[in-house]
Amino acid sequence: MSDMPWIKSYPAGVRWDIDITPMPVQRILDDAVERWPDNPALRFMGRRITYRELQALADRAAKGLQRLGVGPGVHVGLFLPNTPHYLIAFFGVLKAGGTVVNYSPLDAARVLEHKIEDSRTDFLFTLDLAALYPQMAGMLGTTRLKRLIVGDMEEMAAPGTDPAALKAGPRVAVPGDDRHISFEALLDNDGDFQEHPVADPTDTIAVLQYTGGTTGLPKGAMLTHGNLTAAVAQAWGTMNGTPPALTEGRERVLAVLPPFHIYALTANVLFGMRGAAEVILHARFDVEAVLEEITTNRVTSLCGVPTMYSAIINRPGVERLDLSSLKYCGSGGAPLPLEVARRFQQLTGCPLCEGWGMTETSPTGTFTPLHGERKPGSCGLPSPRIVIKFLSLDDPTRYVPLGENGEICIGGPNVMKGYWNNPEATAAVTTFDGLMRTGDVGFMDEKGFVSIVDRCKDMLLCSGYNVYPRVLEEAIHEHPAVAEVCVIGIPDDYRGQSPKAFLTLKAGAAPFTLAELQTFLKTRLGKHEMVQALDIRAELPKTAVGKLSKKDLVDEEEKRRQQA
Repeated sequence: MSDMPWIKSYPAGVRWDIDITPMPVQRILDDAVERWPDNPALRFMGRRITYRELQALADRAAKGLQRLGVGPGVHVGLFLPNTPHYLIAFFGVLKAGGTVVNYSPLDAARVLEHKIEDSRTDFLFTLDLAALYPQMAGMLGTTRLKRLIVGDMEEMAAPGTDPAALKAGPRVAVPGDDRHISFEALLDNDGDFQEHPVADPTDTIAVLQYTGGTTGLPKGAMLTHGNLTAAVAQAWGTMNGTPPALTEGRERVLAVLPPFHIYALTANVLFGMRGAAEVILHARFDVEAVLEEITTNRVTSLCGVPTMYSAIINRPGVERLDLSSLKYCGSGGAPLPLEVARRFQQLTGCPLCEGWGMTETSPTGTFTPLHGERKPGSCGLPSPRIVIKFLSLDDPTRYVPLGENGEICIGGPNVMKGYWNNPEATAAVTTFDGLMRTGDVGFMDEKGFVSIVDRCKDMLLCSGYNVYPRVLEEAIHEHPAVAEVCVIGIPDDYRGQSPKAFLTLKAGAAPFTLAELQTFLKTRLGKHEMVQALDIRAELPKTAVGKLSKKDLVDEEEKRRQQA
């Protein structure tokens, strides 16, 4: 194991060579029902649903779907927020023998149309909300989409819940024609569905998960049943430290990220179900609601993105709240600023565990040990059963040694089968020895800790020097007035590219000039890295899961340049 130095850095109780048995994803729910049938599985708007009840609802969804014609080879879309509808539909589709296709409400019409046609989606779940239903209603008759299954928020809330409390936005009328079926009608059966055994979980696709489409139209990552169940096993394997981080059947997981994103699907839905936890669903992130949930209902686990944790630590008066119930908090989706991690642990007593992964890895990759040695600024160690190497940035036929920057390449049972209907794209990300190229630049130290330098395509070339926005963002985050920061490259006639910083300020902080920021950064950055433009805003654009969106900022700058 000399070529896997991370193994010696694993904390006591955590093993790299854990047993991972591929199985159908729906077994995660069924196994939880066998062990903890009467434990609360979900809580949403005052309503509790036990594991036994969730299984019965998923079984009824499966039978309803089979009546529509869903079975092996049929793809069903989920265009849903973080409500019980998602989990019932997700497990229902898999039990019916179908494949789930996740859709984001933030997608433009042309992207939705592309995903429907590319993925061959025939049926789709959504809600009767103005923010959701009209987008998909417009696809009926213009794409291959055959039928919409439409629910409403109130049917999953506790009886008597004030509709205004749902904060879901206005509802719209849904036609009563044969292209629509209500969620309630779909479930109106005895749940006696026909089982379709998954012959080979490592080959059978469970979810088509589309990438963000930062270049061109999104590609569908084929995530098999084996990929997803391996990712959950890997995540739980890192919880087995001494003492264990979490205990089966006893935890409360606060789920605020949208489950159509792979991070939330695995970290909240599947991870929570694997541990028979009570998964508390919030339709969206609201810092006041999150803090109230933690303090009132003693939440023990929270997985989020750095902007969420930044909002928590910068909320006025947060230091007076009791957040001591938190036992495990994970951060992913984007690099975690060191100052955010330090302040969060100071406030809660719970260390933030940064991890790295991507859609194509389901999204397991690395983990930061909750106990034992940690390395500030690192995203942790390769997770159980994962191998990580670093491909030379100059020669794609060799890997670089420890300590040297290279493109991160990964292998493991969680890595996708490939891109749907796109063998060329699959081949393009496959290394000479079968690992997957990630597009992330980083290095590994002698103890096996991985540090991300930046995305290959985010790297700037300034006067011939490689400049990594992540390095600049870390330095700017040290400024006491900065809450959030995002750095991109802008055209520069002399240097080729120059770094521009977009940032927001902490409550009550005074704004500053570019010259003042440059003075602050003088001892923190090299001359070739120095920020050359500054834009202080009330808020920064974010993706569906709350990550800062560099793509939106790049698009803004391009439009500004064309109009100049």
